[in-house]
Amino acid sequence: MSINLLLFKITLLVYLVATGLLLLDVVFRRELFGRIARRVLVAGFVLHTVVLALRWFDVGQTPVSSPHEAYSFFAWAVVGIYLLFDLRYRLAIIGAFVCPVAVVLMIVSSAMPKQVREPNPLLDSWWFPVHVSLAFAGYAIFALACVAGIMYLLQERMLKGKHFSGLYFRLPSLDILDNINSRCLSFGFPLMTMGIISGTVWANAAWGDYWRWDPKETWALLTWFLYAALLHGRLTIGWRGRRAAIFAIIGFCCLLFSFFVVNAMTSTEHSFRAMQGETMVLPR
Repeated sequence: MSINLLLFKITLLVYLVATGLLLLDVVFRRELFGRIARRVLVAGFVLHTVVLALRWFDVGQTPVSSPHEAYSFFAWAVVGIYLLFDLRYRLAIIGAFVCPVAVVLMIVSSAMPKQVREPNPLLDSWWFPVHVSLAFAGYAIFALACVAGIMYLLQERMLKGKHFSGLYFRLPSLDILDNINSRCLSFGFPLMTMGIISGTVWANAAWGDYWRWDPKETWALLTWFLYAALLHGRLTIGWRGRRAAIFAIIGFCCLLFSFFVVNAMTSTEHSFRAMQGETMVLPR
């Protein structure tokens, strides 16, 4: 077993421990569990960063060109964004919803082939790390927005039904959840936009076209319009609360479909097979 794979498995274990501690904080309402969970999660994030750095050294470029690398990178981004938001909100309950997302991504990553393959030479561009870093940062922020949206709908349903379970007293207020949703949109939408723009510039340099209308690009554009509609609604019409929460959930579902299904099932420049050089695409 390579040192990278061993550290990857340890990282997954650390994330599982942090998730368990966060859930204990929610169930038993003991802040001690939350404080310990944060420290464990930070340790896991640092270890995960080392794992990605080693993989980067092995591959020779940003480690997102295979399903194993991409899902791991996505999980790393989700944990990193959550830790940044946690500096502002300090709500362990949010981590109890977000960390399972990272754990699932890590489990999926662990099930994928892990061998290092020769990447597509077209990925040997400084636009590649810029494009994927912006895109994954936006994905991670929208994951947090989706979690806030789910929590909002749960809280609202309990309030309307006057069914005050133990979870009700742990969830943040509707105003806080809507504020998190709004902040996520404010940060995530510009990152997603810059990710798409950097991708079009890179595509023009590599293939001579800014836009090729492959399935990944089409889904990215549709998702961008969805989040643009939500941002427009918030700024001009005053969309808040339930409608914004639903839009955040639908938007992230579109991102997941694009990330899991479109990348895996299509044979385009954005597919994993093309990134690994199995379906070589040369510039015009």
